[in-house]
Amino acid sequence: MRRLLRDGHEVHATCRPGGEHERLSGLSSLVVHDVDLARPGSAAALVDEAAPDWIFHLLAHGAYSWQTDAHQICAANLVATIELADAAERRGVLAFIHTGSSSEYGFTDHAPDEHERPEPNSAYAVAKTAATMYCCHRARSGSLPALTFRLYSVYGSLEDPRRLVVTLLRHGLEGRWPPLVAPETARDFVYVGDVCEALILGAEQAREHAGAIYNVGSGHQTTLRELVACVRDQLDIRAEPEWGTHAQRTWDTDVWCASTERIARDLGWSATTELEQGLAQTVSWLQATDATTPHRRAKRRLTTGVRAPSVDRRAPTS
Repeated sequence: MRRLLRDGHEVHATCRPGGEHERLSGLSSLVVHDVDLARPGSAAALVDEAAPDWIFHLLAHGAYSWQTDAHQICAANLVATIELADAAERRGVLAFIHTGSSSEYGFTDHAPDEHERPEPNSAYAVAKTAATMYCCHRARSGSLPALTFRLYSVYGSLEDPRRLVVTLLRHGLEGRWPPLVAPETARDFVYVGDVCEALILGAEQAREHAGAIYNVGSGHQTTLRELVACVRDQLDIRAEPEWGTHAQRTWDTDVWCASTERIARDLGWSATTELEQGLAQTVSWLQATDATTPHRRAKRRLTTGVRAPSVDRRAPTS
């Protein structure tokens, strides 16, 4: 949202009803809507009111270990997507940018490309896969200019403090380590600023590539051991990490990497922020916002939508 506002767009955002707006503080020109997008008719009413040119559908639930209710997961990831996509198609938006997940591929022994068959292995991955397929269906069978971006491990400023990178840095600023899983656990970390650039490039070229799916990652996997070493170098931590002090999660694996050839070819995008640089920028954010103290608990919320460069139409949400 901050990137879009800097670019001069009028931006509307959605939040869960009753949710706190901590991440939205300081954005005086932002229009915020409290809405449950999975409730029948809510998305249509919102789209009619905001009259968007672009929609960025970033809603997710179930990606975190503490989000386990399958009904809530399906409502947020699938039902809300159907409601919003149908409303967007009726409205004739110029771009519908849907965020999927690398979890849709399941466990692999290589960097899967977008044409490979999904093998979802969790309720979250199943719901995300179904939502991706629905967006592709509406793009190919209807008139929705939808693109899906399968995000890998996005990190950076405004991140939920319970996630890995922020947890490592928050503890590291205090000279210690949090409980850790096995050191060979791997992820493809991609900086949030690079992800914003990918989504905007997609919105600008949505009609040309409607129905496409793109992986959004660095194209390089990083093990937890390597990530810890980077954090140690940045913060000069003397304590030794204690491996295996956190239980392995069901999705942990030693192979997790994005194939990024398609997005580079079609949209001209590649991640440009090296891990060391992204970690340094995240540390600066933590220090600037005092997010290292335990009482600072950023809230998960639904995100965002906008409009394209036209002058007299407005934009939302999700």
